[in-house]
Amino acid sequence: MQPQNPQAPERQGNSRHGAPEPKSGRRVGTIIGVVLVVLLAYAGTLFAYWYLSGSSTELGPADVGDGSETVVLVTVKALRTVDYQADVKVLVIPQTDLIDERLEVLNTDISVRLFPWNTLGDLSFPAGESPAEKTTTLDLDGDVNNWPFDSYTSEPISATLLVGTGDEREFMPARVELEGALQGWDIYAEDVPPGPNDSGTEAATELTMRRSLGPLAFDLGICIVLITLPTLAITTALQVITRRKAFQMPFLTWYAAMLFAVVPLRNILPGAPPPGAWIDVGLVLWVLVALVTAMLMAVISWWKQVD
Repeated sequence: MQPQNPQAPERQGNSRHGAPEPKSGRRVGTIIGVVLVVLLAYAGTLFAYWYLSGSSTELGPADVGDGSETVVLVTVKALRTVDYQADVKVLVIPQTDLIDERLEVLNTDISVRLFPWNTLGDLSFPAGESPAEKTTTLDLDGDVNNWPFDSYTSEPISATLLVGTGDEREFMPARVELEGALQGWDIYAEDVPPGPNDSGTEAATELTMRRSLGPLAFDLGICIVLITLPTLAITTALQVITRRKAFQMPFLTWYAAMLFAVVPLRNILPGAPPPGAWIDVGLVLWVLVALVTAMLMAVISWWKQVD
């Protein structure tokens, strides 16, 4: 009977020199931690944008009254910052004594004169028809070069009603109501005295539009990206030109890709400002200069280090 040789105990967690092996669990934990941090940052960014976008101010539902007075409803549809104009739709809601109760149409000719002067002039509605909604534009005061902190304000908006035909027309008061909402903009309406050119009106409304916090936060993020690109390029180029790191030909391709990415990043900014705005002079131009400088340093390194 042969004696049984005891089996050698298995080595767990030790190398052949007796040193403990690194645990794979620590690496898995690190990976999970990094993934969680990235997911939390992503979710936090989405929540912040949703919260800031939801805080934008819009004009509430208009008060069309009880039929005792004519209401001119102005609905804001679009803002063209470069043209300093707002596209609006105008709907006239006549008072009761101007409407045929049986047919629900106008019983007399009316015209609405909207102040300040707009592209349509007097809005005329003949008797026997129901007033239809019409589109016009309003001029605004502002400065698009102040992007993204630009704001736009209209002149006092008021309206006068002309009732009848020919020389028998008479002025009647009309009340202006504003409503509407624009994505990425805070809209405010404030009662102000009528403008100097307004006639036959006792009250007016001023329209003001400012960028909401959601687009401003996105603008800040894009600006941070634009600043990061030349920072990385200059840092790596300095390492190479001082021979702390070896020159690699893909550096030039990387710098060129970043250089051509600047303009698309600039153009996706919400309500992108016109060319030559302060952001082009204060940020975009210097980003391009820094990237070109990094490429020049990389070319000098290639000339000196590569045979």
